Amino acid sequence: MISYAEALASILASTPPLPSCSLPLEQATGQVLAETVTARWDMPPWDNSAMDGFALAQASLAGETPLPVVGQSFAGHPWDKTLAAGEAIQITTGAPMPAGADTVIPLEDCRLEDQQLIPTRPVKPGQHVRYRGEEFFSGDTLLNAGTELRAGAVVLLAAAGISRVSVIPRPRVAVFSTGDELVELGQELQPGQIINSNLPYLCARLRECGCDPMPLGIGTDRCENLADLINRAREADLILSTGGVSVGERDLVQDTLMNHGFDRKFWKVRIKPGKPVLFGLLDGKPCFGLPGNPASTAITFELFVLPALRQLAGLPPTRQPLRATLTHDLRGGGNRQNFLWARCRWQEDGLMAEVPQRQASGQARSIQGANAIANLPIGSPPLAAGETIEIIPLHAASFFPYEDR
Repeated sequence: MISYAEALASILASTPPLPSCSLPLEQATGQVLAETVTARWDMPPWDNSAMDGFALAQASLAGETPLPVVGQSFAGHPWDKTLAAGEAIQITTGAPMPAGADTVIPLEDCRLEDQQLIPTRPVKPGQHVRYRGEEFFSGDTLLNAGTELRAGAVVLLAAAGISRVSVIPRPRVAVFSTGDELVELGQELQPGQIINSNLPYLCARLRECGCDPMPLGIGTDRCENLADLINRAREADLILSTGGVSVGERDLVQDTLMNHGFDRKFWKVRIKPGKPVLFGLLDGKPCFGLPGNPASTAITFELFVLPALRQLAGLPPTRQPLRATLTHDLRGGGNRQNFLWARCRWQEDGLMAEVPQRQASGQARSIQGANAIANLPIGSPPLAAGETIEIIPLHAASFFPYEDR
């Protein structure tokens, strides 16, 4: 049985990023750039006005006489003449500055009498002008390879006229659950049956993480049925199953995988919950067998599957752990590294953590509301309220409740 750190290192060593593909910019949100993007032109491409007002040469104001307004420059309809000394034109925000003009007077800082411009406040040379290349010049680096394309990155590339980008594609993840006791959500339960809650959970979590789930349903405790699911899963970038990986008579997932060319990297990790987690490669693709109990499924997904998915997608695989102050006493760790669901929030005294004591691998309720995982090392002593504990953030934004913002 290997340690958590050894298991994670094995996964990351076996999971290179996916090959890049070219996508229209509007379809690439949330994906990672495979290549550095440089500017194709200057931005702004010309000097333009930052305000609605009047463009002129600042030197024309030396005589303190009104300036005749001789034209108009609108965004999309520029004034194409050269402005003479002592003249002004009306200009709108974003409109090109005409030749001969170097300053803009906003509408609220002047008045117009018989098409004569009269400033009402002091005017600084060059005020309210956005200069060519002020944001970037042609050839400048806009975004480096490895950048995740969020909305701010998309608007920058769109402004630069970048219509297609080379990105790491979203991982496609084949997901199935196993067990004769499972029935699909929406079906009536018979004695001895339980709802397959793992599949909806994993599909939801995969979508939250920017992946494309391929739900394959429920596999029975028969090798022939499991073999069919495994073959259907081969087209995915990552294969994920739940249940059937322990040591019971009907835990057949590992044997069936081995019969189909599975290259096992490890089975069983010194953690609680989730000890019987299985990992290896099938057709060179990462393949996980997670324990079937809901809390174990969810914990092992966060600890092992999510880092693999992030690395497949070209992202940093792990999240930076934080220290949080316990709001209550907590039992110490045992002979396995213990991972517990936690609820964290920022308060005046810093990041506080509540770690419910009653957590069982078969309970789904402890997952609801959790926004972090508390990490208790092997043999850690009991902790008192006010002591700190390491936590792995899941949804850091939820550390700040809306009512506190």
